[in-house]
Amino acid sequence: MAAKSLESEHPIKAYGYAAHDTTGTFSPVTFSRRVTGEKDVRFKVLYCGVCHSDLHYAKNEWGVTTYPVIPGHEIVGVVTEVGSKVEKFKVGDKVGVGCLVGSCRSCESCSSDCEQFCPTQTLTYGVPNFDGTQAYGGYSDHMISDEHFVLRWPENLPLDSGAPLLCAGITTYSPLRYFGLDKPGMKVGVVGLGGLGHVAVKMAKAFGADVTVFSTTAAKKQEAIEGLKADHFINSRDEEEMKAAASTLDGIIDTVSGNHPIVPLLGALKPNGKLVLLGAPEKPVELAAFALILGRKIVAGSAIGGLKETQEMLDFSAKHGITADIELIPIDYVNTAMDRLLKSDVRYRFVIDVANSLKAE
Repeated sequence: MAAKSLESEHPIKAYGYAAHDTTGTFSPVTFSRRVTGEKDVRFKVLYCGVCHSDLHYAKNEWGVTTYPVIPGHEIVGVVTEVGSKVEKFKVGDKVGVGCLVGSCRSCESCSSDCEQFCPTQTLTYGVPNFDGTQAYGGYSDHMISDEHFVLRWPENLPLDSGAPLLCAGITTYSPLRYFGLDKPGMKVGVVGLGGLGHVAVKMAKAFGADVTVFSTTAAKKQEAIEGLKADHFINSRDEEEMKAAASTLDGIIDTVSGNHPIVPLLGALKPNGKLVLLGAPEKPVELAAFALILGRKIVAGSAIGGLKETQEMLDFSAKHGITADIELIPIDYVNTAMDRLLKSDVRYRFVIDVANSLKAE
């Protein structure tokens, strides 16, 4: 798409950072957003989290990217304009937009508040919007969305460190709730201590669980126990430690997206235990049937939640003081941030200080 049409596609001028090819290199771009419709909320972007998905999309690692791509689906800001039929928001409200900006609103999934499973959902960026034009995310000066997909920001939840909850928060909260791992005293394992993992530990602890962190990096023990208040730490490369953990857990949240064996993790589950995959390793997962059969165990997957559950998660996080551990960056640092993200060199989430660093070109 030529830059001219990018700018003139819609009437409202916008500024952002876009990747234009598979190098995934970001540069400033002028583009455009639609006029505020009767159910639309327009808001100034204050902060936007950097998710690993942004990196995958920027480099077209999933083979679905349409360039130019403006990522960002952990977006927090303040409302500047509302459509004539908007009921939930007014100018000046603090709001968030996560991974979805559209769905059919009528299918079985949408009717049961599971918009994340709608077959015609619109992701926040990288796909065609309902009007056929490209959806652009939060690496931009402002955002527009139908009010159904806009979240009310709790008063006492920080905007910057709260932003990653719109992806990492709901991705960990949702499976803990759905699979019944949200009861006090449950024994919950968390595999991997990165952007998702550190939030999973905080969520599970807030539900009253006894939490065990599994990591291949022994040096993360101090961070897990002292920093995140996990109850136990297991070096998953240590056979003795893994053996000692056998049949101790009600459920495990596996956040690792690198290739790794899951059968040893199944061994740590009690009978009827559940291993929930949140990461998407490149290679198919190897699974021995007996590892499931002998303990009536389940391997499941989970992604984000619907809008109702995401609002619940934000309110829960505000109540329990849950935020992500972040490194705040200016938007022109985003290429360096992506390089560091690739090397897992961040504790634990980058957040772009959009309002203070994105200038109109």
